[in-house]
Amino acid sequence: MKILSSGGTDPGKKRKNNEDSFLRDDGLALYAVADGIGGHEGGEVASRIAMDTLREVMPGLLKGNDTTPPFSLSLDVEPKISALRYAITLSNKKILQAASLNPALTGMGTTITVVLLSHGTAYIAHVGDSRAYLLRAGECDQITNDHSFVAEQIRAGKLTAEQAKTSTYRHIITRAVGIDREVSIDHATLAIKQDDTFLLCTDGLTEMVDDGEICRILAEGAPAAATDNLIRRANEQGGVDNITTVVFKILETG
Repeated sequence: MKILSSGGTDPGKKRKNNEDSFLRDDGLALYAVADGIGGHEGGEVASRIAMDTLREVMPGLLKGNDTTPPFSLSLDVEPKISALRYAITLSNKKILQAASLNPALTGMGTTITVVLLSHGTAYIAHVGDSRAYLLRAGECDQITNDHSFVAEQIRAGKLTAEQAKTSTYRHIITRAVGIDREVSIDHATLAIKQDDTFLLCTDGLTEMVDDGEICRILAEGAPAAATDNLIRRANEQGGVDNITTVVFKILETG
């Protein structure tokens, strides 16, 4: 498989600290973003723990063509999904442990959205409202569901997308890594095709730039240009939050 990728993060125009983190590993074909919560330094610590955990454990979990993790695999999920779930669950444990040792970090947590590419398949796992998009043959779609109050209200038919944009509850997320002892993780798989382009991003982008413009920018250039232009556009629109994007394009699937 041949992949062209780029990633970037920016604190935005309003915040001094950057609580976002990202991972871009072309060797493992592993990509992720995380948006920390908890204020002060807590969010920054939580998102970094999540990315560091992926970086540390995934190489050992992925050996040869099979996933061989040092834990019992769930029989109802694909092994590589099980590996991603394990890494996120371990991140959850590490964040809770770090918070227990430092009162200043109490209440910290993070979103996470991660994609692993292997043998023609994208393995996706996520918690929170950081998103994944797929651009394929001119069609661009969000391929994750936000774990947020307004998104759940939209899915339940109680709120429109337009109403959600101005809701006072639009920043409330309903799931995060590192908040509770158990973390609920969504996962999915999809077959990848040549020229597929993926975008992973935090809500510092999606709160500032609508889906139509995100997809237009994604389609206009190579991953490096898309990464830079998406961050620049979010800042032009106000940059009220940290902004992180990871873009990767499948040049060859073999």
